[in-house]
Amino acid sequence: MIEIKELFKSFNGRKVLDGLSLNINTGQTYVVIGRSGCGKSVLLKHIVGLLKPDKGRVIVDGKDVSTLIQKELSALRMKISMVFQGGALFDSMDVTENVGFGLIEHYDISRRELDERVEESLCHVGLCGIGSLMPSELSGGMKKRVALARAICIKPQIILYDEPTTGVDPITADSINELIKSLHDKLKVTSVVVTHDMKSAYRVADRIAMMYQGKIIAEGTPEEIQNTAHPVVHQFINGLEKGPITETLERFR
Repeated sequence: MIEIKELFKSFNGRKVLDGLSLNINTGQTYVVIGRSGCGKSVLLKHIVGLLKPDKGRVIVDGKDVSTLIQKELSALRMKISMVFQGGALFDSMDVTENVGFGLIEHYDISRRELDERVEESLCHVGLCGIGSLMPSELSGGMKKRVALARAICIKPQIILYDEPTTGVDPITADSINELIKSLHDKLKVTSVVVTHDMKSAYRVADRIAMMYQGKIIAEGTPEEIQNTAHPVVHQFINGLEKGPITETLERFR
């Protein structure tokens, strides 16, 4: 479903992606781990076509994203939903308008059809009947769920998750992990999750890859990553103060 070949991207002379390559199969939940600021969100923005690579190819569902004209890119994006780190709900819209935003913008749909699709999506995430509430009336966990409902409302083939458990308590984080798993099983979507939360990564992933210095340095099943002998991956997944990551940082100070 997603193939990334030798992807390079720099900002103001700082190399963020440095020849990154990966393949994500249809129906997989693929988790990309790595430190904050390592380029995980930049990778997601290339997949959805919000950024263009300096070099390399991003192929989604057989189409090279960077070569598409605007009409073709818009059509491809309707197959992809993104769940942003902070939820990114519109404060001036109620829950129904937020969840149905993609349908309202891109489809000629009646109010009755909209309400039905929105309610179906809200029920999928355990929030039936809250369509009239405003984002200010929601808890942090509810906002995350509404963002998930918006993502599935257009019935995408791919869902991209940017740090889905950031900013919520451990119990809410665990419920979001279970929700990601259940949505994957119910909807048969391809999911890409970027996170530095290893508990979340182990719970939801079919495969895990680690980003470091702009590349994928290790990939495998959750069990393979947990038992890795790679020193950088070992330090990161165990949250160790000492190791090659911090030694590298010290050399640049």
